[in-house]
Amino acid sequence: MKRLLFSIFILSILSSCKKDDTTTTPVDTTFKGFEKPANFPEPIYRFQYNPVTQAGFELGRKLFYDPQLSLDGSISCGTCHQQTYAFAQFDHPVSHGINDQLGTRNSPVIQNLAWSQFFFWDGGVFDMDLFPFGPIQNPIEMGEQVPHVLVKLRNDAKYPPLFKSAFGSDSITSTRMMHALSQFMSMLISNNSKYDKYIAGDVSAMNTSEVAGMSIFMQHCNRCHTAPLFTDQNFHNNGITRLSDKGRFNVTLQAQDSYKFKTPTLRNVEKSSPYFHDGRASTLESALNHYTSVIAGGSTVDTALVGGVQLSVEEKSNLLAFLKALTDDTFLRDTRFSEQ
Repeated sequence: MKRLLFSIFILSILSSCKKDDTTTTPVDTTFKGFEKPANFPEPIYRFQYNPVTQAGFELGRKLFYDPQLSLDGSISCGTCHQQTYAFAQFDHPVSHGINDQLGTRNSPVIQNLAWSQFFFWDGGVFDMDLFPFGPIQNPIEMGEQVPHVLVKLRNDAKYPPLFKSAFGSDSITSTRMMHALSQFMSMLISNNSKYDKYIAGDVSAMNTSEVAGMSIFMQHCNRCHTAPLFTDQNFHNNGITRLSDKGRFNVTLQAQDSYKFKTPTLRNVEKSSPYFHDGRASTLESALNHYTSVIAGGSTVDTALVGGVQLSVEEKSNLLAFLKALTDDTFLRDTRFSEQ
């Protein structure tokens, strides 16, 4: 009898342990809207005029991946801005639009845009709410007109309810369409790389080569690719010019802006090839080689780059290791940002 009672006692303990082992902490799926990372500055985007809601975000995501925004229904925003590649266009030196037309510039990454004061390589747009007008109405990109896009959306049965959920009525206007796209794009926040974990206090997040590369980066690169956003939001002539594209000059018509282009963020740079405004560098190594080569001076070339940055083979290897430590795999695989 004692043995029987003891066996029952043991079985009850094992049963209790098994039950505890299968207990999981509930996942918090509450939509929290826009949240500023602790190590980021205050955003530039004016959320007081367009706060992010779950319905607005989901509508923006639907629009972002909808090819109806293009003339022939073949190109969506997500065609040239693919999540896996940091929302850039992989393996295409310049953008590809309707009728297989080629643009003149590389499709830039779109992440952390809530901190952007200017948009496009030349900064021709100064408000994220106006940003989508450019590619939609560019004849060699999406080739459409916004009024016609609105007609298509109004005639699509799925959209009026989505607009009503997001904005309180089923009226589909250009302002609401752009606000929804801004709500989606403003949520594309990348801040969970190995670098971010290291800065937050996890000294094991980066290895010795990556830490050494960070030191080199802060000495030679941080002036323009300023942490934590890894861009100074400014315009520079880095010695790469094409006479047919004067960059910032096309916007300001100021001679001192000739061949200057916006500094791209280096977050997820490992995944966003090709590089530079014309996509001429196919690998991260070749992009770095440009800066370590002898860069000729010029009237608007950044003087700090003239002559190139002299690095040893080991220093280049460490710097490349650090640049790859800016990859945020969580962001690149976040299903919230994928086509639904």
